[in-house]
Amino acid sequence: MNYTKALQNPIFKIIAQASQELNIKSYVIGGFVRDFLLQRDFKKDIDIVAIGSGIDLALKVAELLPNKPKVQVFKNYGTAMLRFKEIDIEFVGARKESYHQDSRNPIVENGTLEDDQNRRDFTINALAFSLNQSNYGDLIDPFDGLTDLQNKIIKTPLSPDITYSDDPLRMLRGIRFASQLDFQIEEKSLQAIADNKNRISIISGERIVDEIHKILATDKPSVGFLHLYKTGLLELILPELTALNNVEEIEGHTHKNNFYHTLEVVDNICPNTNDVWLRWAALLHDIGKAPTKKFNKKQGWTFHGHEFLGGKMVKKIFERLHMPLNNKLKFVQKMVMMSSRPIVLAEDIVTDSAVRRLVFDAGEDVDDLMTLCEADITTKNPAKFKKYHNNFDIVRKKIIEVEERDHVRQFQPPITGEEIMTLFNLKPSREIGVLKEAVKEAILEGEIPNEYQAAFDFVMEKASKMGLKRATE
Repeated sequence: MNYTKALQNPIFKIIAQASQELNIKSYVIGGFVRDFLLQRDFKKDIDIVAIGSGIDLALKVAELLPNKPKVQVFKNYGTAMLRFKEIDIEFVGARKESYHQDSRNPIVENGTLEDDQNRRDFTINALAFSLNQSNYGDLIDPFDGLTDLQNKIIKTPLSPDITYSDDPLRMLRGIRFASQLDFQIEEKSLQAIADNKNRISIISGERIVDEIHKILATDKPSVGFLHLYKTGLLELILPELTALNNVEEIEGHTHKNNFYHTLEVVDNICPNTNDVWLRWAALLHDIGKAPTKKFNKKQGWTFHGHEFLGGKMVKKIFERLHMPLNNKLKFVQKMVMMSSRPIVLAEDIVTDSAVRRLVFDAGEDVDDLMTLCEADITTKNPAKFKKYHNNFDIVRKKIIEVEERDHVRQFQPPITGEEIMTLFNLKPSREIGVLKEAVKEAILEGEIPNEYQAAFDFVMEKASKMGLKRATE
């Protein structure tokens, strides 16, 4: 089958010309071909395989381009990359690979196109279009990947045991592609992932997290996480999550399955945010429930303090998986630790002071917190579902009203510690902290408005009760 229409971009003709001048064959392979055949959006990167030196081909292509782009050369890997009109093009020489048991870094030898297609992770990623004069645009499909695309199947070119054992990251990639493309993983392949799951130990946390990010970025991440769970990979990567899949019954009392609830929350939040860190917060919001679960006859099952413990567990997960220990961690921790606050508000009469405290504690992240908590409504009772959502609407309106009036989202005290020191001729001391805290509490409780004169009068009255005298007196 010929797909010349896929090669409309002028870069392909230039690569073909460069190949001809060097007397080597070249092919576009992998994601570009797959996504064209699936009629998916082009992801702005193209992989070119050369039967010869990929580096030489890249340099020749750059020479033929009008703007003579810079070529990045990676000699150790035998690859080169250049940028053409916001498209990243990577060139590699065709190769065959073999692996050591303790590493996913292959021993590489020069090879044929067939060798190169053999080493690809999935049949749908081994598809290639020829860039050669004799068969320009022809589809090279030795593993019937086109049929797998049509049948929505993830399958490996070689034995899945070999593919996954050689490079265990492919297990996560297969699950990620199934989640992204809404494909099924071939049963034999799924079993091979389960059989080789312990090989994931040789993969770095950073590479694992990169794939988890991509699963979380899909429209329905639960698809990927259920595959991770059923193959045993999730237990090795995020045991804090799998610990939630444990429903107990005592004296006729059961609690909901917090694992499946969590996956539902993650799916629920996806239509409302593309922020991968907020999706991480949804994934981890209940992880404190497994270690805090208790039963007593009066209350039944309780999970007291699970938000606080969950926040501490988030840090350990980030450290273990080598995730960023910066404002991203702080954001996810804050979301997890505050994840029940709006829910409690929505169940009670919504007071201004409670809303002020929520906005003060959440700050700029209050809207994200509300998005998370609305996703947390998974009740199957239509009346309860409607009631909770109506209550959340009330809370959201209240937040807007309170914020417009009291400006507590980015709270700055109307009267500063320096002014207090000057007013009462104080040196840095406990009294200053007491007065500042009293002003903050009075504003949050609605005793005084968030205005300078009201705060000044309040400080003068409070200071007088504390026995402090104004410096001018």
